[in-house]
Amino acid sequence: MKKIFLALAALCLAAPLSAETINLEHRDLKLNANLETTGEAWQKGPVMLMTHGTLAHGRMEIMEALQQAFLDRGVSSLSITLSLGQSDREGMYDCASTHTHKHTDAVEEIGLWQNWLQAQGVNEMVLLGHSRGGNQTARFASAHDSDAIRSVILVAPQTWDEGYEAKDYEKRYGKPLAPLLAKAEKLVAEGKGKALLKSVDFVYCENTTATADAFVSYYRHDPKMNTPSVVESIDKPVLVIAGGADTVVANLPEKMAKVAERDTVSFEVIGGAGHFFRDLYAEDLADIAMEFIGE
Repeated sequence: MKKIFLALAALCLAAPLSAETINLEHRDLKLNANLETTGEAWQKGPVMLMTHGTLAHGRMEIMEALQQAFLDRGVSSLSITLSLGQSDREGMYDCASTHTHKHTDAVEEIGLWQNWLQAQGVNEMVLLGHSRGGNQTARFASAHDSDAIRSVILVAPQTWDEGYEAKDYEKRYGKPLAPLLAKAEKLVAEGKGKALLKSVDFVYCENTTATADAFVSYYRHDPKMNTPSVVESIDKPVLVIAGGADTVVANLPEKMAKVAERDTVSFEVIGGAGHFFRDLYAEDLADIAMEFIGE
């Protein structure tokens, strides 16, 4: 009861939001992010650079809750909205739109936002990613080490097993993945990656349209989709947080067992928390994150 009371008290006494929408121009796209700052000297950091999950956005519930929780604890944050191939994108991805985005596009966009933070004078940041965004954040950290990156926090990050994607696709949509993937891979191999696959089921979207490039990016055999294996190649300290009641990435503790033995990797399970760490579980998550980064 004491813990709950203190958490509620913290919510009631929360610092007022210092929110600002930030825009970047990238090629023909306008990128958006939500910046929450603690005061005029916010650039001294550390600043959280946060990436959301599949087809979501930077102001989804878990991102908004974590930004507020970090602000309450004196840490500024930038929660980005991945473009997913659309300019000035807000809210959840519209399944009626053609999917031209690739899973790995996020890596470049995370880098653009890191550069923006550094241009503002931020020399110390913590990368944080949730779900698929956890995998994309891990990939970025693995491939783009920087003195500006203090550490990496992965919240319920995506896992992967060979053959699982095909089983899950057939269970979800009642049709085999292999013929569709083979068709898409053939188009890509022929240099026709922008060709459209119509009336196709893609990620969470039924009966939508996707380019062959997009379909291959999300469904091909790719061990790097398994975030724990990517964690092994990150030079910075890494914290992985799982929800004890997560049914979306239920095998994360099993996947992290050996990886967590590394000196630079920490693994925590928040009992009772689902995939989105709703309500007071976000407060627990923020407490663990703050202890990890030493603030």
